[in-house]
Amino acid sequence: MQQPEPTPLWELPEPEPVKPVSPARAGRGKDAGKGTSTGRGRATGKGGAGKGRAAAAKGKPEPAEHDPVARVVVDVPLAHLDRTFDYRVPATMAERAVPGARVRVRFAGQLVDGFVAERAATTEHKGTLAFLDRVTSPEPVMGPALATLCRTVADRYGGTLIDVLRLAIPPRHAKAEAEEPRRPAPVPERPDAAGWTRYPRGESFLGAVAAGRQANAVWQALPGEDWPVRLAELAATVASTGRGAVLVVPDHRDLDRLHAACATVVGADGVVSLTAGLGPAERYRRWLAVSRGAVRVVVGTRAAMFAPVADPGLFVVWDDGDDLHLDPHAPYPHVRDVLIQRAHAAQVPMVVAGFARTAEAQLLLESGWAHPVLAGRTELRARAPRVTPVGEDFDVARDEAARAARLPAVAFEAARAGLAAGAPVLVQVPRRGYVPGLACGHCRTPARCRRCAGPLLLPGGAEGGVPRPPSCRWCGVADANFRCQACGSARLRALVVGAKRTAEELGRAFAGVPVRTSGANEVLDAVPDTPALVVTTPGAEPVARGGYGAALLLDGWALLGRQDLRAAEETLRRWMAAAALVRPGSDGGRVIVGADASLSAVQALVRWDPGWHAELELAERTELGFPPAVRMASVEGTPEAVTGVLDDLRLPGSGEVLGPVPLGEIDDEGRAERERALVRVARGDGQALAVAMRAAAVRRDARKATEPIRMQLDPLALI
Repeated sequence: MQQPEPTPLWELPEPEPVKPVSPARAGRGKDAGKGTSTGRGRATGKGGAGKGRAAAAKGKPEPAEHDPVARVVVDVPLAHLDRTFDYRVPATMAERAVPGARVRVRFAGQLVDGFVAERAATTEHKGTLAFLDRVTSPEPVMGPALATLCRTVADRYGGTLIDVLRLAIPPRHAKAEAEEPRRPAPVPERPDAAGWTRYPRGESFLGAVAAGRQANAVWQALPGEDWPVRLAELAATVASTGRGAVLVVPDHRDLDRLHAACATVVGADGVVSLTAGLGPAERYRRWLAVSRGAVRVVVGTRAAMFAPVADPGLFVVWDDGDDLHLDPHAPYPHVRDVLIQRAHAAQVPMVVAGFARTAEAQLLLESGWAHPVLAGRTELRARAPRVTPVGEDFDVARDEAARAARLPAVAFEAARAGLAAGAPVLVQVPRRGYVPGLACGHCRTPARCRRCAGPLLLPGGAEGGVPRPPSCRWCGVADANFRCQACGSARLRALVVGAKRTAEELGRAFAGVPVRTSGANEVLDAVPDTPALVVTTPGAEPVARGGYGAALLLDGWALLGRQDLRAAEETLRRWMAAAALVRPGSDGGRVIVGADASLSAVQALVRWDPGWHAELELAERTELGFPPAVRMASVEGTPEAVTGVLDDLRLPGSGEVLGPVPLGEIDDEGRAERERALVRVARGDGQALAVAMRAAAVRRDARKATEPIRMQLDPLALI
């Protein structure tokens, strides 16, 4: 296998020369180029750039005495304008137009926002430069380190700098900015991290973090591990040396636990949480506290991956396989990759942590960039629950229906034992709702809506004492008189059973036992340590004080059978996250898995060895040519747009185009409204692919293409 570069430096060269076309000229004709772009990244002062300013009525402004040129990143989302533009700095703005400040400039005849990248004494432009219109805020929000990081991320994903800056810098809130700056938090003492002694390399890794050495690690947490406390100990160790730490988790429930742990170990004033869900004032207030160096420890969701912590000493991503770590906005960066770039640039430790292990984390280990931090088998056996797959030979011999039953006898026994021990029992169901899939009870043809041909479901519940009829999942129209289009039968059967129906059935099977549900619109954070059945969807499992007595992982086929490259990896990750909440096997903790014991994901769970499964996944993907062994890009849009981009791509020698293939419905002529193509290159040519994608976007913008298109590097979903 070709070894990839684990921490590449992505240096994007200038795109090939194109005929200079400014936004104004592209939309307004031959005179629009005046006062905008010269094609060399400079803004002229002729035409529209000199009109409409307040200075027109008060006389010509004088340029600043020192460094009168400001190089500005303008907020214009066009790939061929992804560079800085020179403007003159008026003397009245000389002290406010500092590097990193927000400004307003006239560009293409319009006032647009921008950031001052740097101040200079001279310019390469031979004509007259336009003046800055005004300084929106002198706060240096785009510091040198953040600007370099955003440029690196843009180059890695073939995007533009301004797109990354929108993700990295929150919108300004003037009132929050005018408030008195937050006082710097005191330096905490180094904590007693005895919990890391359970891992053979834990103490040495902690020492390397304290010493500031670049010790990159993939940490596999023990089942039942209080991982927020372990991560808080790492952060406090770094903060005790006067440096900063950034810790990113997938969702707000994990964030609440981590923030509480860090506040206990570091101190409430020494940690701040950043999420996109905060209000504009509070989010900007907290971001400013980090930017100004008042807070050393930052925890958050993916919005915190760009947090401008001063003097960073540690970067951590928890559960990197969760798809919430992928930002849905262009250029679609992933938290793990962004933090790796930051750790490499700052030469500080990076931790990829979780109960399971992804193929990307395994690649970091096999490339030598990171080292594993995991417990020994003796410690693991003492902490792990007993895992039993449904359909084992012993169970089949005792109960012939065990292989086909959704809840065989062994599952009921485990649930009864857990409840008898006074503990709650976790039931994980892959599907939400009541009965999310229906089929004809006679011929098994999927039930479809007569109005839009969408799939039918049973919503559950009753109206006026009458059970609610089947309804369409797409249009919501009820169908009380269903007739199969294939055989005419009126009978229906369930294809899959959702969490609501499962909770209803378990409530009847375990009379007198409380049944709680977690998922969809109501997610529980924690449940008490009392007998109860807790029915959840994957990812919504609440924490039980003292641990669950048992966990029933139902309908494993629904997770493993998904048409997704990462189906087995994702299934194991969800199973291990649930099983880690169960008491150790020595205390009676049991996990029942509704899947065949011969499957690799099931075997990895039984042995509690996600590293072995990650090795298999990476080896298979390497053999078949799938990420992370290679780098891929997806091009999605109308057939004309996809064809145009593919024709423009100039791929390296290892480049290969897969597709395009239609997405969604196909008309009578065999055409689809949208198509998708995948582009694959050897991992060593990953940077060349990013350059090619960006160059194609530049040429597309330069010729004013209007068809919508989505171009993404390293997409999670390939099928």
